Amino acid sequence: MFLLNFDSFQLKLKFLLTINCALSCHVYHDPSFFPIYGQHVMLNPKNFFDESKAQGHLRHIQSNVIGEGDDQINKHRRDKIREMMVHAWTGYKKYAWGANELRPVSKKPYNEGIFGKNEIGLTIIDALDTLYVMGLTNEYEEAKMWIENNFTLDKYQGYFDTFEGNIRLIGSFLSMYGLTQDPMFKEKAKYVVDKILPIFETKTGIPKALIDFNTNLTKNYDYAYGGNSILSQYGSFHLEFSYLSKITGYATYLNIVEKIRKFIFNSNKPYDLYPIYIDSDDGEWGLKYISIGSNGDSFYEYLLKSWILSGYEDELSKNMFVNSMKAIQRHLIGTSHGNDVTYLGFLKFGELEPKMDHLSCFAGALFSLAGNTLNNSEYLNLAEKITDTCHASYVKSETGLGPEQFWFLHDPKYHAQAVKFDESRFALRPETIESYFYLYRITKNQKYRDWGWDFVLSLEKYCKTPHGYSGIKNVYDIKSDKDDIQQSFFLAETLKYLYLLYSNDSLLSLNEWVFNTEGHPLPINGEI
Repeated sequence: MFLLNFDSFQLKLKFLLTINCALSCHVYHDPSFFPIYGQHVMLNPKNFFDESKAQGHLRHIQSNVIGEGDDQINKHRRDKIREMMVHAWTGYKKYAWGANELRPVSKKPYNEGIFGKNEIGLTIIDALDTLYVMGLTNEYEEAKMWIENNFTLDKYQGYFDTFEGNIRLIGSFLSMYGLTQDPMFKEKAKYVVDKILPIFETKTGIPKALIDFNTNLTKNYDYAYGGNSILSQYGSFHLEFSYLSKITGYATYLNIVEKIRKFIFNSNKPYDLYPIYIDSDDGEWGLKYISIGSNGDSFYEYLLKSWILSGYEDELSKNMFVNSMKAIQRHLIGTSHGNDVTYLGFLKFGELEPKMDHLSCFAGALFSLAGNTLNNSEYLNLAEKITDTCHASYVKSETGLGPEQFWFLHDPKYHAQAVKFDESRFALRPETIESYFYLYRITKNQKYRDWGWDFVLSLEKYCKTPHGYSGIKNVYDIKSDKDDIQQSFFLAETLKYLYLLYSNDSLLSLNEWVFNTEGHPLPINGEI
């Protein structure tokens, strides 16, 4: 196995990206079209983003203080995280190659998750840009070769989850195109997007969640109230589709997501926020449940990031985000009894439920990014408070790992702690470390690097197996059973954000890249 020296890799990467873009940045004109939308309309890529409006923003997201990434302590930590990535990858390659995920305890494939028994190489695709950024050349090349020769959805059986397919598959392919300008990745992204286009054939343009490729029948998740579409699902196509329009020259994809955005913008919104359920045929809201955690999170994330990705041109997305933030601060922020811990709760029929998802811990990343791009210290202060709360949920457990859900009850024992056993699991999730990464890049507060390293030590002690990493069933038990699943997002997000936390700010700079909700970076303004 050949490992690139990180220091030289970082310089070479920046140089090669500049040269590659100069030589091969072009619009790919595919003559194909899809009758359900008619002939593709071609874009003029030079007019797609207004670069003059972007220039005033592009160098002000991160702190002006350059993060040290090359001292011996941080180099040691990067090397350790790269070693963890190799360990996770090696176990997957040995026992589950081509399958979706790995059972690292049982030493066999795990194909019972979001894509069922269809082996589409989920871990290979999701992990690809992490391998590339870490300079794991051999692993990256074998992954790329598998994708080029083996990835297909043509034999897919059953219903395909388009939300997960978008953020994990399409997002990864587009990220790799942005990093390498290799047209194969653009073609793979377009291939998947074109297969899922029938989900948008509704009266409102709000898509269904699932599609059967054999029949083109579409439907929503069985668990969704009233068969409704879910906010985080239909609201999380904008980054990927707008970037695909940019690099292919086809307006079709951008038009699809802009139609969704405009419809939602013009809807009557309870509490000036967006309930998690909506009927895609008549546009009526379902149950008045509002969350920036599960079922709602990435909708709000994509409002802010769509504005940034567009080179700060997409004013509708920006305004929707700013208005949402006002309502979030008014209706979703709570303070625990007795110790003034700030949390981000669920709004159910106008009442704030004092509970957070682990998924909600991404809000520290989102609010800190918003604070700096919008020059709003109140957002940044809220980001720090929410991240402190998520960190507290980790340190209150015996394993130093955070539970899936945690409460803020009158009993002081239940401040940032799970109440039920099924809330106590840890699934290798990235949201808290994602917030550490953003807050370190933006504030340069050393505590976020310290907290990140505590997390690494807990992963090594409680989640590592001889052949990979597994989630655990109870964070409050140092002898907890493992769940025997190495999630693909552990390689796509958790290890990537950890690695970037100890890297120099120029590696995937927040001034140049926007991460999709699966941790796949896309270039701001459509090019690097």
